[in-house]
Amino acid sequence: MIEPGARSRRRVVVDAARVVTFMGPELAVYGTPNMLFDVEMSCRDLLKESLGSDQDSVGVKVELTHSGAAVIGMGITIDVEVVAVQERTVTFSAAVLAGSSEIGKVIHQRAIVSTDRLKAKILRMLDELASSSVSEAP
Repeated sequence: MIEPGARSRRRVVVDAARVVTFMGPELAVYGTPNMLFDVEMSCRDLLKESLGSDQDSVGVKVELTHSGAAVIGMGITIDVEVVAVQERTVTFSAAVLAGSSEIGKVIHQRAIVSTDRLKAKILRMLDELASSSVSEAP
């Protein structure tokens, strides 16, 4: 089982897929949802190293502060540390840096799950959806 103090570092480059452009192309910057995705995958990958082949993890809680910008071509460093482990829940702290400037802080919790049980649950949900005669479209 993973222990508090376990760490990892991931580097990514801000590319077109990681930016938001709703303010126009001249203001294309690393988007908050993409920062969260990069941090989540960093946490998952660190945790996955200590899990069995029939286990994985799902995100259950996140607190994110996005405090600075990064543009296309900039290198991003994501430093992740396990800060707590309680039964099946693992809490991570992450710092997101563009160069030497911190542009994000994240507290993220992941729950360890059985992939077989999760798959069975998803299949039941899909079966129920397929057999439902009433569509619940928004």
